Amino acid sequence: MSDQTINVEQAHSFRLCDCDITDKGCVDLTAALRSNPSHLTYLNMYNNSLRDSEVKLISDVLENPDCKLKILELCRCNITDEGCVALTLALQSIPSHLKHLNLSDNNLRDLGLKLISDVLKNPDCKLKILELCRCNITDEGCVALTSALESNPSHVTHLHLSNNYKLRDLGVKLISDVLKNPDCKLKILKLCRCNITDEGCVALTSALESNSSHLGDLDLSFNKLRDSGVKLISDVLKNPDCKLKILELCRCNITDEGCVALTSALQSNPSHLTHLNLSDNNLRDSGVKLISDVLKNPQCKLKILELCNCDITNKGCADLTSALRSNPSHLTHLHLSNNYKLRDSGVKLISDVLKNPDCKLKILKLCWCNITDEGCDALTSALRSNPSHLTHLNLSNNYNLRDSGVKLSDVLKNPDCKLKLLDLRDCGITANGCAVLKSALRSNPSNQAQLKI
Repeated sequence: MSDQTINVEQAHSFRLCDCDITDKGCVDLTAALRSNPSHLTYLNMYNNSLRDSEVKLISDVLENPDCKLKILELCRCNITDEGCVALTLALQSIPSHLKHLNLSDNNLRDLGLKLISDVLKNPDCKLKILELCRCNITDEGCVALTSALESNPSHVTHLHLSNNYKLRDLGVKLISDVLKNPDCKLKILKLCRCNITDEGCVALTSALESNSSHLGDLDLSFNKLRDSGVKLISDVLKNPDCKLKILELCRCNITDEGCVALTSALQSNPSHLTHLNLSDNNLRDSGVKLISDVLKNPQCKLKILELCNCDITNKGCADLTSALRSNPSHLTHLHLSNNYKLRDSGVKLISDVLKNPDCKLKILKLCWCNITDEGCDALTSALRSNPSHLTHLNLSNNYNLRDSGVKLSDVLKNPDCKLKLLDLRDCGITANGCAVLKSALRSNPSNQAQLKI
């Protein structure tokens, strides 16, 4: 630990994720931080069994008026009420530096949340980012949190509460009341897997309609919103004051009806949304056609589109790629993984898009798409003719690709190739094929691509 201690004293950031740190290690670490507290601004101790006693040691460091920590990540560290008491007492005494606190995946429950809420009420509190995912929060804890945010609404800009299954509609109603406050500065709200239904969605969208000018990132994935909830969200998107740039609605039971409402809203107000995630919904080809019509709009600003596991076939892919050919300059991320019916014919259509010199695609994900030799030939040909944009290509879990994936070695050899990541895991590539790909990468030292096989 002594070498690490020297590094702690000199570094501005320090990561000790998954390090199996014991009591002794934490004592050494905090001793170093106490002896030289003014440099370290970022400490990440994700997934260490710190327990409450070690959290108390870190809390002692925070109480030092010379401590300059701005980001503290203690996700999955076995913290309970006792550790939370020590941590929040420290933040109450010296609350002015810490801006980002991540306590996700700890058994904080409602008492822990009440303690954190007391910190937020402090007018000197500077916390902007608060992550409390999977912390067993219920209505009671949410009451304390939202009460604190209402009494001091102008600081917190990022609130992550995903995977708190007991939050439900009542919790979302409380959060919605905060959003209505004209002084609220929330820009990012993550409520994935919180058991939200129509009732909670009504409250949330009503709040956004009354005060839509700040929130830019909303994640409601894995909630039972269905088409009725999506229609409500669509009404918000139509508002010209709406500033939503990122909307995540993965696995929300959306069908054609909801997709009609959503795409109609995006057609009427296409200039804000840059990231749309509709993965794991039963969109099928009809839904993809509606989305494709949005992409054709020259005012459309979508850069990231996620349509994984949406039962897309060649017909839907034809509509999508036609839209991208007519308006190729905006989309940079396209995620189509787990569309088993896409196959080689769909990949050929996508390859034609990649050949377009105006294409700006940087990340393309085609895992689990039943791609074989024929699709790989088309993709390789496209990347040879236009190698300068794509940085991430994920073809993993296309079991029938086999050593045809080796053809991509020609792309890796190209000095103009910009690939940073090529993922060919679980594609049936043999040891000989792996050797060819690695050799191609070594032959082009200017390309620092990461190869996963």
